[in-house]
Amino acid sequence: MSSNTPTLHLVCGKIAAGKSTLTKQLGQAPETIVISEDAWLSALYGDQMKTLRDYVLYAAKLRGIMGPHVVSLLTRGLSVVLDFQANTVQARTWMRDLLNQTNADHILHYLDTPDGVCIARMHARNSSGEHPFTVTEAEFHQVNKYFAPPTPQEGFMVKRHVPPETA
Repeated sequence: MSSNTPTLHLVCGKIAAGKSTLTKQLGQAPETIVISEDAWLSALYGDQMKTLRDYVLYAAKLRGIMGPHVVSLLTRGLSVVLDFQANTVQARTWMRDLLNQTNADHILHYLDTPDGVCIARMHARNSSGEHPFTVTEAEFHQVNKYFAPPTPQEGFMVKRHVPPETA
């Protein structure tokens, strides 16, 4: 990757794997913008999101709005940290389509965090009240049924992150 070429940073990891923490760190780089799915969904649809089906509906609407914006930022030379879940092949296909409209580099950050660590972090996050959404263990497991780690066939440059407590 060239240091002058804008980069699209993508994040893949289960609930409470550390995606938002990592994206905040990545966003400290010069000429880098962080776009947070949770922040936008909470601001636009928070009171309407009660189920996983609601999330799917509103996340699709948000992708429709944000996709062209992300492409515009990248083509203007800014790097983008896309704090949207890249946890399914379908989500990563959308991200790949955005990337293909630009000359940007990319990194898919894969947070390989065990369920037990994620669940402990999720409970702490829920207790703190700092995250816009509260997730139950049942919801954690329901969402994880759809989780698919990235594969080489998808063609992404993957950077694997392992939490320090499990390394």
